[in-house]
Amino acid sequence: MHYQTLAPFPPGFLWGASTSAYQAEGAWNEDGKGPSVIDRAVFPPELSDFTVASDHYHRFAGDIALFAELGLKTYRFSIAWSRLYPEGDGALNPEGAAFYHRLIDEIRRHGIEPLVTLYHFDLPWALQQRGGWSDPRTIGAFERFARTAFKLYGDRVNYWLTINEQNMMILKGDVIGTLPPGTPDPQRTLYQQNHHMMLAQARAMIACHELLPAAKIGPAPNISCVYPATSRPEDAVAANNYASIRNWLYLDLACHGRYNAVAWSFMAEKGFLPHITADEMSLLAQGRPDFIAFNYYASTTVAADLPLDNHSAGRGREIEDRQLPGMDRSVYIGVDNPHLEHNQFGWYLDPVGFRVTCREIYERYHLPLIVTENGLGAFDTLEAGNKVHDDERIRYLSDHIRQLQLAITDGVRLFGYCPWSAIDLVSTHQGIGKRYGFVYVNRDERDLKDLARFRKKSFFWYQRLIKSNGRRLETDIEY
Repeated sequence: MHYQTLAPFPPGFLWGASTSAYQAEGAWNEDGKGPSVIDRAVFPPELSDFTVASDHYHRFAGDIALFAELGLKTYRFSIAWSRLYPEGDGALNPEGAAFYHRLIDEIRRHGIEPLVTLYHFDLPWALQQRGGWSDPRTIGAFERFARTAFKLYGDRVNYWLTINEQNMMILKGDVIGTLPPGTPDPQRTLYQQNHHMMLAQARAMIACHELLPAAKIGPAPNISCVYPATSRPEDAVAANNYASIRNWLYLDLACHGRYNAVAWSFMAEKGFLPHITADEMSLLAQGRPDFIAFNYYASTTVAADLPLDNHSAGRGREIEDRQLPGMDRSVYIGVDNPHLEHNQFGWYLDPVGFRVTCREIYERYHLPLIVTENGLGAFDTLEAGNKVHDDERIRYLSDHIRQLQLAITDGVRLFGYCPWSAIDLVSTHQGIGKRYGFVYVNRDERDLKDLARFRKKSFFWYQRLIKSNGRRLETDIEY
């Protein structure tokens, strides 16, 4: 649909940026913090670990001042579960609790709205040792952690996110750390874990509404539209299969308290069905979100099968989705989309897919939306004068924000946009070299250097855009 006039971004729109605790804070074992599954994970020796990361733990005051200069209306960050509860449950760590008091106070002092993620991949290691999300006791531990956060910080935090990218933890559990190597019957185990996470999320949402009736809370999955490779009906079915398993399984449970029918049939066919009870389904129906947060990076294209000639009938070569591993070929086959370009990490560049994704989510659930991740990872270079000319990132963000405005014009209720990431941080699988931030952090994979902060060109571009409430989307800017 083409419009003669686009709707403006609404007044009070929450222009923001995001980080996560384990990727930015560092101080992995300081002031009583316990280890998480991330701290115990083994990464390639040539990549950075997360022990120091961006040293946000020690430098947060300066970082928040930079975010205020950038003009952020909101800052999305996560609380490290094992910083509050070193054993995942048990005794509260007062020094960890005090850190987030200081952080939130500093954010508030600069007039920025805190947007707090309760759980961003970093399950406490002590809980993982006793079974992690396969153990139903982790549900109660998460609820206790959430209630503690609500009681400690709820007087200053109005927006809460439950679990970041739960679908990625299930669909890539072996990579993110929720599934120990050698787990028997891994897929069934992961879908049982998913059920337990959904119960934990429902309890957290119920607790938030009970303790903080004026606050708002929602899930934060990674959602992206799925294209059929061709107009063949079989390819359309494959795309519907994949969208149900990748996207709607998680949001149908969070928003409607019921399993997506196609995803349920998939699990039944493959022998992955979780054990559930009627009481658990009743609990899921009570855990209603106030909004949906979602992360978007790229779309996916799938086919039902491939002919012997892979380029016949308009279908491209088979590929593995860059965000998810391959699945059973009886469900879908990931294929190349010849209409899209790739970035240097092999991810599709699809701003129009961003608009489509917004529309699909809103049409299904009719809840307000906020984008909590969207960005371009790149090998940024610090040049003379401590400058970073990240024009490719500026173009990426401009193109995607244009599509957000179109989605708003389409009728989507969107109240915020938080690209990944506020500052450079350690990428989960590509180290510090894959940079996303508006602020350059001066370190390499193994050389911490001085960890100084430098404003990239995109910093000043985003600053200008925020001041104009999204009107200044042109990419040229003095630097």
